[in-house]
Amino acid sequence: MALIVHKYGGTSMGSTERIRNVAKRVAKWARAGHQMVVVPSAMSGETNRLLGLAKELAPSKADSAYHRELDMLAATGEQASSALLAIALQAEGMASVSYAGWQVPIRTDSSYTKARIESIDDAKVRADLAAGKVVIVTGFQGMDEVGNITTLGRGGSDTSAVAVAAAMKADECLIYTDVDGVYTTDPRVVPEARRLSTVSFEEMLEMASMGSKVLQIRSVEFAGKYRVPLRVLSSFTPWDIDLTEEAASGTLITFEEDDKMEQAIVSGIAFNRDEAKISVLGVPDKPGIAYQILGAVAAANIEVDVIIQNVSKDGKTDFSFTVHRNDHTRTVELLKDKVLPALGAAEVVGDPKICKVSIVGIGMRSHVGVASTMFRVLSEEGINIQMISTSEIKTSVVLDEKYMELAVRALHKAFGLDQQAA
Repeated sequence: MALIVHKYGGTSMGSTERIRNVAKRVAKWARAGHQMVVVPSAMSGETNRLLGLAKELAPSKADSAYHRELDMLAATGEQASSALLAIALQAEGMASVSYAGWQVPIRTDSSYTKARIESIDDAKVRADLAAGKVVIVTGFQGMDEVGNITTLGRGGSDTSAVAVAAAMKADECLIYTDVDGVYTTDPRVVPEARRLSTVSFEEMLEMASMGSKVLQIRSVEFAGKYRVPLRVLSSFTPWDIDLTEEAASGTLITFEEDDKMEQAIVSGIAFNRDEAKISVLGVPDKPGIAYQILGAVAAANIEVDVIIQNVSKDGKTDFSFTVHRNDHTRTVELLKDKVLPALGAAEVVGDPKICKVSIVGIGMRSHVGVASTMFRVLSEEGINIQMISTSEIKTSVVLDEKYMELAVRALHKAFGLDQQAA
């Protein structure tokens, strides 16, 4: 008998019929002798609906005075889906109980709308499991030290599920979603993309950070830190699929880098459309310049990704970096108003129509010439590279947005990802 955590996304919980199917699937696992903890998201579209109501009442969304109430509001979506799933399970004859995050409790810091989990008290959940119940815990939320409800940000239910699995030392955490695993790239861009049967945590972390939307990056970080085995699989297979077959389906995210995994020099192509490039031109080339630019950006809570500084000429240099596209205008205005005058730089320019394309693979550690192959393929397609960023198992390039799909297709083919066994 294993302790298994199931997580179901909003699409999987999108209607009463889908919730009923989730209940039947969970009951199947429980009747097979497993202890089951389930972490559901809000029903598809519900969080957006709730936050839309708040925006109608208070259009000034940036005002932090509302953030506590936004968390109070948004947390109700997961509470509703958890209660509905408990009801569906009980209707199936399966003893179950649902808990909001504060009832467990799941303790977080007080960073409203993007809180981080600090601890989980699993005593209540273990007692219910010992009594033969399926336990349902709301995803996406917790409670700070003074009792305020907090939420973990978009995709936070993945993080909740992994955190619960880590706290309870679960045998495996199964993330049920609307795709049947992790692919070599997005099949909507490359129809020949193949599902991977296994992928390492390091590769999954790079793919998530580079734009893959299968798993939320914080959940992968959490799983890696606490060594929680993860499996990504589809909730749209028939609920009564053979349990052994289901338990081996999808993509297993693991620490085990066996010989089969090492054969793939590049495991996947990730991409991100939501990028913008900011360039500060004519910056004095002297110590402390990078801090003066990026320190101001960080103070405004704007995340920076790729960074490049050009060679100095006549005591001046150009400094470029990328941010999320939603932060483009705000970053340019910040630099023009506060940084440009202090630095004596010539100009700040922004380009919101760029993208980032990355090749990822643990096999890159032990093979030379992988990056040069990437650059050659892009050159042959007439695609100019604006910026380059690398790590031990990843090479990323910033390109004009209009070349993104062409680049992904060409790289996918060049590295044989359409031919490797899944």
